[in-house]
Amino acid sequence: MSINQPVIAVLAGGVSAERDVSLGSGRASALALARSFPVRLFEVDAPAVPAGVDPRRHVVFSTLHGTFGEDGGMQRLLDAAGIHYAGCDAAGSELTMDKTRTKAAAAARGVQVVPGLAFAADAKPGAAEVIARLGESVVVKPNAEGSSVGLALTSSRDELAAKLGAISAGSWLIERRIVGRELSVGVLRGQALGVVEIRPKSGVYDYTSKYTKGLTEYFAPAPLEGTQTAAVRTAAETAFAACGCRDYARVDFILAGDGTLYLLEINTLPGMKETSLLPMSARCTGLDFTALVRELVSPALQRFQAAAARP
Repeated sequence: MSINQPVIAVLAGGVSAERDVSLGSGRASALALARSFPVRLFEVDAPAVPAGVDPRRHVVFSTLHGTFGEDGGMQRLLDAAGIHYAGCDAAGSELTMDKTRTKAAAAARGVQVVPGLAFAADAKPGAAEVIARLGESVVVKPNAEGSSVGLALTSSRDELAAKLGAISAGSWLIERRIVGRELSVGVLRGQALGVVEIRPKSGVYDYTSKYTKGLTEYFAPAPLEGTQTAAVRTAAETAFAACGCRDYARVDFILAGDGTLYLLEINTLPGMKETSLLPMSARCTGLDFTALVRELVSPALQRFQAAAARP
């Protein structure tokens, strides 16, 4: 095989709470990528680069979600090994995995963010302090997890006190609950794709609503006014750039009833099955799943080929 024709090494699984989701993403992506490239699927079961991934032969397409996969951990190891990979680099991955840092970076560029309070488990605020700052209706979630792992909604002092009392480890975030329309938009090479609206039948887009068939409706493209769609796409591009993202990501928002658009988070390695949000967003612009994964890996292939051409 020519050095300019690398094998795409798809990484799936991982060591986070999102391992099962990642395995599904990896299988779907590997099948789609195999229509255009030689592909090998690697199942990751330890916080290390899998044995057999070779910087001279492979370009990595990671579908590792959550801790280690999406927080810069794997990216730092790939960099150290001289392995080219698709998606955000280590610094951008680490920043966007931290919801508080993401909000700060985006807000500095003028993107509206949800008022919130970050804290460590060993320095928890009291329920009265939280309510004084944010009101009784709040969202409590880990500061660095995805797939809505650990998310809880509370609407009274007693519920909030109970949730705070159950927190024993980690970094956490409490945000004012904004009632509105949940929106998601993919960003590819800095350009926003289509806007998707998410309508969970329970009213809460939690882990169960995300991964149980039939519990959530999706509208792609989202039924928005043209000016609203443009505003969401612009905010997504701005947040992507503000956080130093590379190649692609998925950016999530909530559109409040008063028309205010709030950034929720940026997912640098989002779900990658055909029915996932990023592929839905891409289909709005005419990219089917096979074309999308080809576009996602293309910048990494260019980086690999440019490095191989250097003397």
